[in-house]
Amino acid sequence: MAIFGARRVLWRSFSTIASHPLRVCIVGSGPAGFYTAEKILKTHQGSQVDIIDRLPTPYGLVRSGVAPDHPETKNVINQFSRVAQNGRCSFLGNVALGSSISLVELRELYHVVVLAYGAESDRVVGIPGEDLKGVHSAREFVWWYNGHPDGRNLDPDLKNTDTAVILGQGNVALDVARILLRPTSELAITDIASHALTALEQSSIRKVYLVGRRGPVQAACTAKELREVLGIKDLFIHIKETDLKITPADEEEMKNSRIHRRIYELLSKAATAGPSQPSSGQRELHFVFFRQPDKFLESYDKKGYVSGVHLEKTALKGIGSGKQIAIGTGQFENLSCGIVLKSIGYKSVPVDDLPFDNQKGVVPNVKGRVLSDNSGDPTSIENGLYVCGWLKRGPTGIIATNLYCAEETVASLSEDLELGALASTTRLPKLGRDGLLQILDNRNVRVVPFSAWERIDKEEKGLGSLRNKPREKLTSWEELLKVAGSE
Repeated sequence: MAIFGARRVLWRSFSTIASHPLRVCIVGSGPAGFYTAEKILKTHQGSQVDIIDRLPTPYGLVRSGVAPDHPETKNVINQFSRVAQNGRCSFLGNVALGSSISLVELRELYHVVVLAYGAESDRVVGIPGEDLKGVHSAREFVWWYNGHPDGRNLDPDLKNTDTAVILGQGNVALDVARILLRPTSELAITDIASHALTALEQSSIRKVYLVGRRGPVQAACTAKELREVLGIKDLFIHIKETDLKITPADEEEMKNSRIHRRIYELLSKAATAGPSQPSSGQRELHFVFFRQPDKFLESYDKKGYVSGVHLEKTALKGIGSGKQIAIGTGQFENLSCGIVLKSIGYKSVPVDDLPFDNQKGVVPNVKGRVLSDNSGDPTSIENGLYVCGWLKRGPTGIIATNLYCAEETVASLSEDLELGALASTTRLPKLGRDGLLQILDNRNVRVVPFSAWERIDKEEKGLGSLRNKPREKLTSWEELLKVAGSE
């Protein structure tokens, strides 16, 4: 194992361990992982926390998910950096759960394992044509423009069509729409990946359709995100007047949710504020409500490529508690486009020896305590195994949501320690980091510690300063590992 910036750590026997600290391994270095680490370090004096991540870079979605034109949202990185620099904490990048090290092995090495590796896959729509070229998930597109090393080869075709359809109306969908429509001169001073900026500068996309199954009252975005996309310079906004008509059930929803009311007010204002027709060459954003995809249409001219979406009109049906769901009406229409971005939700991926609820896409748990199966029986707990973040609750919420999520998980951990529920795992010292590094060494895994990440960070910022950007991200595994390994 080449461990960048550190000497090879030798295996130590039990007899040479003078103290018996609580050894914790957190899998995943996004907000859920770092908030959990911070809370454990504060709550349990003397504990030692190791954060592993399959990427050589820390911070998860703060780095690869937050839009490049939202730099203020990334300021939380400063807080996470301080956690990583704590003498009782270490970051070990380029270590993949499943291939580099198994969950069973981690549980042998540590008193406590907290899984916080998020959601790196996508929900599928499950309709014909989903495998056509030009149909991508929003996650892939976000990874592409954010310089994720697994996203650089996406190469979306933005040249040969003027129309993009985005399925979904949540914050990620609005991020994607904004990146497609915002003037590239404004994006050029962000940390957007250079390959994405070049493609967007050459883009022919002029119309973006945001398609939602329900109405404007039920749109899943936040007011902040909506205001931002509505405020793009010289953008024509189109919303059908008939879609803005509200029912008593809608009124009830808005009465119970200030956020929903604000979203509706912003959309209503946008619908009437501008001209009724776009000017020549003007970019356009169309909000399409009460439509659900039925199938993706294949191009006659380019076999295997998408040419549009066959949409079914929907209507809302009350299901009690002031909630409404969309149901199909049997009426259909086509929406032509050359690229489709599916923003219908991220999905977590299971690993071997981990209980997993495939339907919900989460690890079954009670307040962060991992359960042995999906029965929901709170007594069937996996001792010493916890979960936090999207893997615990599903892909919902903002960055700060993970703070409360971490607090709950760490409270469960602390309670279990106090009550002796973890006695079977904590009565003996564990090898922790030393044992992990020995196994990774034997498997020739190239571990990237935080000091090596700091070299990547310095290199990216240096390259960025040459282009008037906060950073120029290294976007390939080869580049990242090369810089990480250079002294």
